[in-house]
Amino acid sequence: MAKAIMVQGTMSNVGKSLVAAGLCRIFHQDGYRTAPFKSQNMALNSFITEEGLEMGRAQVMQAEAAGIAPSVLMNPILLKPTNDVGSQVIVNGEVRGTMSARDYFAYKKNLIPDVMDAFQKLSDAYDIIVIEGAGSPAEINLKQEDIVNMGMAKMAKAPVLLVGDIDRGGVFAQLIGTVELLEEEEKSMVKGLIINKFRGDKTILDPGIAPLEERCGIPVVGVTPYLNIQVEDEDSLTERFDRNQEVGQIDIAVIRLPRISNFTDFNPLESIPGVSVRYVRRPSELGNPDLIMLPGTKNTMNDLKWMRENGMEALILKAAAAGTTVFGICGGFQMLGDTLSDPMGVEEGGSMKGMGLLPIDTVFAGSKTRTQVTGQFLPKDEEAEPLCGVKLRGYEIHMGETTLKEGALPFTTIRDGVSGTEKQDGACSGNVYGTYVHGVFDCEEAAEALIRLIGRKKGIDVTDMTGVDFAAFKETQYDILAAELRKHLDMKKIYQILEEGI
Repeated sequence: MAKAIMVQGTMSNVGKSLVAAGLCRIFHQDGYRTAPFKSQNMALNSFITEEGLEMGRAQVMQAEAAGIAPSVLMNPILLKPTNDVGSQVIVNGEVRGTMSARDYFAYKKNLIPDVMDAFQKLSDAYDIIVIEGAGSPAEINLKQEDIVNMGMAKMAKAPVLLVGDIDRGGVFAQLIGTVELLEEEEKSMVKGLIINKFRGDKTILDPGIAPLEERCGIPVVGVTPYLNIQVEDEDSLTERFDRNQEVGQIDIAVIRLPRISNFTDFNPLESIPGVSVRYVRRPSELGNPDLIMLPGTKNTMNDLKWMRENGMEALILKAAAAGTTVFGICGGFQMLGDTLSDPMGVEEGGSMKGMGLLPIDTVFAGSKTRTQVTGQFLPKDEEAEPLCGVKLRGYEIHMGETTLKEGALPFTTIRDGVSGTEKQDGACSGNVYGTYVHGVFDCEEAAEALIRLIGRKKGIDVTDMTGVDFAAFKETQYDILAAELRKHLDMKKIYQILEEGI
């Protein structure tokens, strides 16, 4: 039976995922078989396991930090928002249905056996389970039937570390207010406070630590610094979207769709010297990029309407006509076609005209394609020559089937990781490309080939713009994360908390 420790936060985006990942790495380095766990995750960034099951990427990242393969046991419930009031509900890696927030709130207690079965299986196989909460445990309107914060801590009998974000201000109020809103039993389960994302001279903060501990009756077990660690983000709260990015020699603009999903597809491109990756929401921000990326989305038809209404589609069409390379992944690929049809009401229902940049038609289906794939790029025309024959790997996760028409060539050939069957994927025509494969640039050869394609087209030398082994790069980032947390957390105290439990 594993020992468990839980990381909760005063609000969303305080750094729970990163702290949990760092603890996973530290315990792994110290010789413990460690696994992450989050009972319920709400995110549009998801991953497909070797078995063809879907889970949140935050737990994939934490599993990598722990040195183990990701499993849906680590994230038994995944909620993927389809609009502002409803989500697709994924249980044990498979779609259970789409529910409104109110319906899911009433239904979720039925999922407790699934949650506890997954947790128990992990507990039987590992020494330590690092559990991550969601949002805040002080959301008193949501505490009834809670299965992800204090409710989960009670079920797992896990002591809690509470994380506050000083970078957003009011960290003392965050921590004290959260503790004060907890029930007495819940307060007793919070064994340590962490002040996260600190910048500057810690001695300025020190006078507040003792009063904080006195008011809460809980020790501060660390003041952790603001870390620029390049690991995968959980969802649209990522800081990538808002940072100021200087335009590089190769300028890539990713359209920041309202329901953008799996934007982690573009992370490997950020690591290439001389390449800028900008996330663009307004037409005025587009500029004159060398490459326009249309990412995945949980609502292809609605996000295409959004681009159409705000003028972004018109700018992309103008850029494509002028020769700018346009690349779509998954939902972005579907948008590039002639038509989108939804006879079963999977998204919006009905049909609509696509962007008309690829001669393809897409029909949404009730079943979801979920599989890891390997393969290679196919295009043999002169412009795409740098990509031809380059190996790729990634995963498919979509609910549409796309048919190529005259004038479109398949973009890749891929092998299904579950069935072993081969098929053609995606489409290309001129300077427009599309694929269903997520993670397509995780192979450094694929990322470098794309940059060579753009560089040759632009007439510049991209010899020095080399990619990285992204898997090896992430390993170094996890080690940096662990080293920094060891410096700033009282790991002796945390091990004591872990040992004593609740």
